[in-house]
Amino acid sequence: MKSATVYVHGKGGSAAEAEHYIPLFPGSDVLGFDYKAQTPWEAKSEFPPYFAKLREKYEKITVVANSIGAYFAVHSLSGGSINAAYLVSPVADMEALITGMMAAEGVSEDELRRRKTVPTSFGEPLSWEYLSYARANPLYWKVPTKILYGENDALVPRCAVEAFAKRINAELTVMPGGEHWFHTKEQLRFLDAWITRR
Repeated sequence: MKSATVYVHGKGGSAAEAEHYIPLFPGSDVLGFDYKAQTPWEAKSEFPPYFAKLREKYEKITVVANSIGAYFAVHSLSGGSINAAYLVSPVADMEALITGMMAAEGVSEDELRRRKTVPTSFGEPLSWEYLSYARANPLYWKVPTKILYGENDALVPRCAVEAFAKRINAELTVMPGGEHWFHTKEQLRFLDAWITRR
């Protein structure tokens, strides 16, 4: 069976990071998806055609997706073109993430609705359109999935990941002391062991 493993990077990442996963998926073509989407509605237009084309060539497609890339993948690929997924630090509840950022910045819902976009101290603008979209489009996912989460993830609350894992019947692994971005030698060793434990 010809198989492909597609790496979907997080914010600030790149498709070149797929190289790390080549030895972890022997017998599979490992590809990095160099997507351009910045929002879930853009991902909804960009992701399905890319994976549909891969489906013409491969019988099995596995996704390894990171952070916002995981959110985009789950949001746009729930139609069944994926056979398995490994989600690393997934943004599992975008509405909660945005409202959490609003609270941190002291921005009320009424203010965001009125102003449409509000700049923040951490560089990511708050968007009423984005919040409204996240609320109207909850994640739906029926792909066999494993989730890796860092105990000290400062971006995604553990309760959100646990609720998401339970809802989609995914296997959740929590790395003690792990962060949102798995990048240290210890964290990458843990990630590699998590993936190869099949």
